[in-house]
Amino acid sequence: MATGGGWAPARSVERHGAPPPRGGGGGGTRSKSVAPGPRRPSPSPARSRPAPDNGGSSDSCRVRVSVRLRPKNSEDLAHGSDFDSCVELQPESKRLKLKKNNWSCESYKFDEVFSENASQKRVYEVVAKPVVESVLEGYNGTVMAYGQTGTGKTYTVGQLGKDDPSERGIMVRALEHILSSMSFETDRVAISYLQLYLESVQDLLAPEKTNIPIVEDAKTGDVSLPGAAVVEIKDLEHVFHLLQIGEANRHAANTKMNTESSRSHAILIIHLQRSSRIKEENSSLSNDTHNIFPDDLPLVLKSKLLIVDLAGSERIDKSGSEGHMIEEAKFINLSLTSLGKCINALAENSPHIPTRDSKLTRILRDSFGGTSRTSLVVTIGPSSRHYSETSSTIMFGQRAMKVVNTIKLKEEADYEILYKKMEREVDQLTSEMERQQKLIKSEKMQLDKKFKESERSFHDLRMTSNIRIENLEKEKCQLESTVKTLMRDLEEEKGQKNLLSEQIAELEKLLNKNKQQQQLENLSRTKILTDTTKEHEKEMEELLRQLQEERHCSSSLKDRMSVLQQELCDAQSSAQLQESMARELEKKLTKVTEELTSQVQSLKEKISGLISEKEVIYEELKSTQEKVQQEMWQRQGLEDQIRRLERSTSDNYAEESKTSYGMVRSGSGLGNAAFVSKSGKIREALSGQRGTISKIFEEVGLPNVLALLKSEDLDVQIHAVKVVANLAAEDINQERIVEEGGLDALLSVLETSENTTIHRVTAGAVANLAMNGSNQGVIMNKGGARLLANVSSKTEDPQTLRMVAGAIANLCGNEKLHLMLKQDGGIKALLGMVRSGHADVIAQIARGIANFAKCESRVISQGHRKGRSLLIEDGVLTWMVANSTRFSASTRRHIELAFCHLAQNEDNTCDIIASGGIKELLRISRESPRDDTRNLAKKALDSNPAFLREIQ
Repeated sequence: MATGGGWAPARSVERHGAPPPRGGGGGGTRSKSVAPGPRRPSPSPARSRPAPDNGGSSDSCRVRVSVRLRPKNSEDLAHGSDFDSCVELQPESKRLKLKKNNWSCESYKFDEVFSENASQKRVYEVVAKPVVESVLEGYNGTVMAYGQTGTGKTYTVGQLGKDDPSERGIMVRALEHILSSMSFETDRVAISYLQLYLESVQDLLAPEKTNIPIVEDAKTGDVSLPGAAVVEIKDLEHVFHLLQIGEANRHAANTKMNTESSRSHAILIIHLQRSSRIKEENSSLSNDTHNIFPDDLPLVLKSKLLIVDLAGSERIDKSGSEGHMIEEAKFINLSLTSLGKCINALAENSPHIPTRDSKLTRILRDSFGGTSRTSLVVTIGPSSRHYSETSSTIMFGQRAMKVVNTIKLKEEADYEILYKKMEREVDQLTSEMERQQKLIKSEKMQLDKKFKESERSFHDLRMTSNIRIENLEKEKCQLESTVKTLMRDLEEEKGQKNLLSEQIAELEKLLNKNKQQQQLENLSRTKILTDTTKEHEKEMEELLRQLQEERHCSSSLKDRMSVLQQELCDAQSSAQLQESMARELEKKLTKVTEELTSQVQSLKEKISGLISEKEVIYEELKSTQEKVQQEMWQRQGLEDQIRRLERSTSDNYAEESKTSYGMVRSGSGLGNAAFVSKSGKIREALSGQRGTISKIFEEVGLPNVLALLKSEDLDVQIHAVKVVANLAAEDINQERIVEEGGLDALLSVLETSENTTIHRVTAGAVANLAMNGSNQGVIMNKGGARLLANVSSKTEDPQTLRMVAGAIANLCGNEKLHLMLKQDGGIKALLGMVRSGHADVIAQIARGIANFAKCESRVISQGHRKGRSLLIEDGVLTWMVANSTRFSASTRRHIELAFCHLAQNEDNTCDIIASGGIKELLRISRESPRDDTRNLAKKALDSNPAFLREIQ
């Protein structure tokens, strides 16, 4: 095996053998088996280790062989191979029957049988995945494809599938599996990509390297290719890049059997190196071996995977090879013959294996009868025309199943990793020791510094403590004097309290005197009142009222006295508090005054700034009004330009619209050649107007053009719709129009307007937008089909109906929208427009039905939907049977194609028979001018037993 940079040599340890059998039959259980011939001696001490157990059979070291049947191609169908197949598969029993004729057949058993519908993923998981997992565990592996040319070997092995992951072949899937299972910190993976062309080994990654030698190790028997490029890979994108380079450099040619026939054998070699540790699994190991490989010794697993895409065997009379291709075919057949001889010798346990007859057998020496786990997939075709080649391929696979390999696990002591590890440890210890020394020195210096600082701080502390003692003594004297002062104040307050008590007693005496005086006054007033006459009764009532008020006053005076007593009690405690609050209030008042002064000043500044800003805003408003006025003038000028332009093109617009929205650019491939020619001439005549429209579009801008769709002027609105329709005819403008809201504006105009011209041009614009597949779903989601159906029911104008039918026909070409199209009334509207009888409208209706039937047939054949056709439910089948021969040749061709696609669905059988469609199918199979339509009709008749019974 060739080694690249970074793949260091290490001490080799080979592990032989396989685990004892675990179970019954099948190809998956791994067991120990011995290959024929003497075992080569190992150059170094070895440990026995079981092979990886991937699941269930006693022949795990036998070469596993699978067979894959290629689907029928156009050549097989053209030769009537529907009833001429020589192969019958029995996947349940993993058997294949090879039929030589109707009364002679042979049955063969393989490890796996793949039908023509088998996916690439399933082929990989059965054929290659067990080998790849074994390689990841340290064993060598080989995956190889063998078969006749044109049977799908390169598709099975080398298909890249970059755009469609489901199409990826074994090479890409194996590398993807390996990359996802490896750790790039400890593991490495590299590839070499070679081809054997004219018995010369060439490097596909470095084409300048040719005639690379093959070297065999005399001791171990390992085969290597020194000089071959070994490229280390890290991700899947790198893999795609390298495989694309290799495929570009590989020799291929066009033959009668295969348009891209490989003219060389391609060999992809994947080198793996993974870290490992020896774990004691058998206590009977010798002490010498344990001393050679201690437990802490790093080990690596080195393995390689060969993925071989053999060139196909071919016969010159069938492939039609000429000139240099005959020389290529000769070398291909010679190398395959040598491989077959080696397989025969190994299957028969012959003492001599002719591996040196060909470079191919020398490279694959380890794959058959060697130490590699090998899986072979043979590819065959179904046609009996190639019976001999198919039989030879099957016999090759049967003989290969008898070949037994002895797999080996190769572990090598990785002294380079051990040296690097020890070197890192020494560096770490050295740096740690230097760091510790520096740390000790710095700590010693810091301790000395701290000691000096503590001495200085102790001296300072003594000085400050003496000063604090003196200050405390002074504070003590001050406190004693303040206590004496407080005692004096307390005595003064007590005297004030006694004074207040005396004042309260005097007030009580005054209150008693007032009561006595009031009583005397009341008595005197009573006597006077008794002496007065009844004429003074009113005055007496007044006096009584006053008396009552004075009583209330006396009671309030008593309450006031109690309040005064309480206030006197609180006065002593609140006197000092009031003084302090007065001082604080004075301070706060001063502060608030200063803040108010500053705020007033700042408000004055803000007012002056706002006045200046107001003047600036007024100037800007004035300039903005002037700009708005100028823009209004510019818009008016643009509208005048559009009117003038549309007047100049209005005479030619009807003819242009036929080419813009017709069948030719729909993408269905069902157009009329004469119509295309006429449309091309009209487009050339109107290229000047289109250029002018594009120039206006660039200068004015799409948003401004779309804004004119909402104009209240009907002429301006019509001209704006025409401009948008012309722009939508160009592919580069379609997605942009939808993104800028043009589709919404067109649908709004279509819904609200009652003008026939607007309906016609808007329907044409929608038809152009529907040519883009990404726009079709948006049109349906926004109710475009429903609006088109409403327009078709309200108008009898043939041109408008033609535009509407063209738009619906384009939507019929998307199978994902069929159900929604039926629910929105699109199919009924399409069939309802037949009432016009106009040839162009009927042509668009037939095109739409053909698009719908073709897409529906494809979906049903792929198994995504079942049941009767949606077209039959709306009565389309009856119309086609009644009118299949009435119209022009192109319209008849659409109807015939739609009828043939409906006949492919067995669920439509009863409806076709009931409508008299059998006669129409027979007529199409005999009289249709197109070969593909005739073949499709014949296929429908031959494959449906009910149709055959009706014919008989």
